[in-house]
Amino acid sequence: MGIKGHLTIHKVKDDQEELLYDEDNVIVSGFGWALAHLYGRVGSDTITDYQIDRFKLGVSGSEALQVSSTSDLSGSLSSAAEYTSTGDSNLAAVSGYQWQNNDAPATARWYAKIPYSKVTKVDDRTVRYTIFIDEDSCNNLSRPGVSEASLNEIGLFVKNPKASSPETSILAAYRYFSNIRKTSDFGLVFRWTISFG
Repeated sequence: MGIKGHLTIHKVKDDQEELLYDEDNVIVSGFGWALAHLYGRVGSDTITDYQIDRFKLGVSGSEALQVSSTSDLSGSLSSAAEYTSTGDSNLAAVSGYQWQNNDAPATARWYAKIPYSKVTKVDDRTVRYTIFIDEDSCNNLSRPGVSEASLNEIGLFVKNPKASSPETSILAAYRYFSNIRKTSDFGLVFRWTISFG
């Protein structure tokens, strides 16, 4: 189908944007798996279940994950508190399950939702997802033995292609990027464009 993706990341401070990252991303096999369920009529009967409506951020991405067989982030944020940092965050963190290699492990994962108002049709073959990580979100992350963890990976997820209950998502696109130590001093804007053909 010739599906392609492109990601830009901007740092936002004092209403000014600074470009930090501008590269193509990897469309992973999970996207094809979800589309096969749609076109083969073996998945959900509800079209909204095939929408990309959530994302995950992570802190241990790598170039090695820039392959189509990647099924998850390496070190995704693991709680609502890591996404929202304070009660003033603009992110809606949700818990859900995830398909990996046609299996859905019983451990719930944490995602942040992409508001429908931030999904834009660019043309007949292109959709843009705008993800805003405000000053009150994803701040001062740490991991055992690492007091200052940096954001360096992101993934887009298809909502619930098999109409599972509870909802079970699948990774559609992945990107590793240079370390960004997120603090309350600035926000981040991810603009992710997916083009079909």
